[in-house]
Amino acid sequence: MTQELEHKFVSELEENQNIVHKICKIYTDDPEAHNDLFQEITIQLWKAYPKFRGDAKFSTWMYRIALNTAITLYRKSKRQVKTQDFDTVLYKVKAKEYDDTEEKQLQLMYDAIKQLNDIEKALVFLYLEDKNYKEIADTIGITEVNARVKMNRIKTKLKNILNP
Repeated sequence: MTQELEHKFVSELEENQNIVHKICKIYTDDPEAHNDLFQEITIQLWKAYPKFRGDAKFSTWMYRIALNTAITLYRKSKRQVKTQDFDTVLYKVKAKEYDDTEEKQLQLMYDAIKQLNDIEKALVFLYLEDKNYKEIADTIGITEVNARVKMNRIKTKLKNILNP
């Protein structure tokens, strides 16, 4: 990878890293797991970046890679025994401290979302990011109609979780 391409990647990632933090928040339960997932998503983005053609916005491409990585690791974690990871890892990207103080009031919603399955979580995340159903369908790889139907079912499911 050329230095110019590397610089562009780091710049785009730093500019859009809150996308990754939000995905980490809905797929992890503690700060260590959050940081581990953030690191893994960053690695996967780095590996995939040479193939990024720019057909879609960087952020859209980033959503897709990040969600696929989170879902894959989430599924693996449900089948594996957790092991102890190394404490220190050097990052090439300067990670900003994630400030969730303004999201404290959303904690109940996050808890409800964590009860959804992996695909439902991805749908809700994209919906909450104000993505239209076409973008949601393209990102997840389903039809637009299917995205609408699934989202309506998820809304009902969340209402039932939040108002038992």
